[in-house]
Amino acid sequence: MESYMEMLANHAKHAAVAAAKLGTAEKNKGLCAVADELIMQQELILAENQKDLKAAEEKGVKQSLIDRLALSEKRIADMAEGLRQIASLDDPVGEILSMKVRPNGLRIGQKRVPLGVVGIIYESRPNVTADAFGLCFKTGNAVILRGGSDAIYSNQAIVRVIKAGLRKEKLCQDLVLLVEDTSREVVNEMMKMHGLIDVLIPRGGAGLIANVVANSTVPVIETGTGNCHVYVDEYADLDMAVDIIRNAKTQRIGVCNACESIVVHRAVAKEFLPKLYAALKEYDVQMRGDDAAVEYLGTEKPLVTKATEEDWGKEYLDYILSVKIVDSLEEAIAHINKYNTSHSEAIVTRDYDIAQKFLEEVDSACVYVNASTRFSDGNEFGFGAEIGISTQKLHARGPMGLEALTSYKYIIYGNGQIRP
Repeated sequence: MESYMEMLANHAKHAAVAAAKLGTAEKNKGLCAVADELIMQQELILAENQKDLKAAEEKGVKQSLIDRLALSEKRIADMAEGLRQIASLDDPVGEILSMKVRPNGLRIGQKRVPLGVVGIIYESRPNVTADAFGLCFKTGNAVILRGGSDAIYSNQAIVRVIKAGLRKEKLCQDLVLLVEDTSREVVNEMMKMHGLIDVLIPRGGAGLIANVVANSTVPVIETGTGNCHVYVDEYADLDMAVDIIRNAKTQRIGVCNACESIVVHRAVAKEFLPKLYAALKEYDVQMRGDDAAVEYLGTEKPLVTKATEEDWGKEYLDYILSVKIVDSLEEAIAHINKYNTSHSEAIVTRDYDIAQKFLEEVDSACVYVNASTRFSDGNEFGFGAEIGISTQKLHARGPMGLEALTSYKYIIYGNGQIRP
């Protein structure tokens, strides 16, 4: 007798076969129908989201995580707009990546194809439900979604609405399946479904991601936590640096592309740190600095404390920043590469050569010059949405859009060739 997860995976496997045959026009009509349905049924979604929010507040969940969980009319509108943007993008499925003619006359090419069944294990953020469906659907994949128990009512409502949109276009409703059993046993089984699920993508905290990477027999694309740095160079525009860090730290604190650590060149630290402190004081941002940072900021400032080794590598998801003072660009790069999570790093500088060296030598998925790390996002990169931000190097890296949800196969044309 098949288990609950086997039943879902088998349904998804059959749906994926049908999905791979859908034409671009059919997929785009389906995406727009779902987008319309999200707007029409937003009251249902918001009412179910309130149940999740109430439960989170009763459990004493911290505010940054409640912010991730919360939906609003604007966030639902953004979800719908993300689906419409995905519909407007070129369909990568079927694209011929290359075609070469061998000396024996064989024409050998690469053609982009869907991955098949994509499993996503994620926490807190119900907007992921719509984004993941949209990207997987456009690329001809079926998707199995396993959200956290903290968002179960929201996710159930969103999936119900997605299926209603698919139904209106007479499309297979098994293209999106929600794991409604949120027990650990079921997610552990999901990680062992090699042969039924083609790839697993974990999105959430460090513990979730580490568990999936360590225990899955299904291939995993690791989306990482974000200990993102901003380096203020000795040739930085200091007002620009303040604006960038304020945005990267405070615009939304509970997201993986928020700035968690700053590195400052000693030549500007004495002038810059008080400026930054004054700008962040209204948000009650705590600074945890090395000895030099504490000295430059002054011991009378109550929001400045001595950093520990743990602070350099920590993703706070809170109004806290680590502050490291360095004597050179090389020291800054070494510190960032040691403690970052390969997510997003930025430099603020007016020196072109320094900027180029930073771009070349910092090992992260996204490296910025004079811009906030908050732009590490599929929508901001023009992908419509994202399935996650990959911090590994195979097979995708950075914000993952449509192409990251495809593979390729070789297609070979001959006229009777046999191998001698």
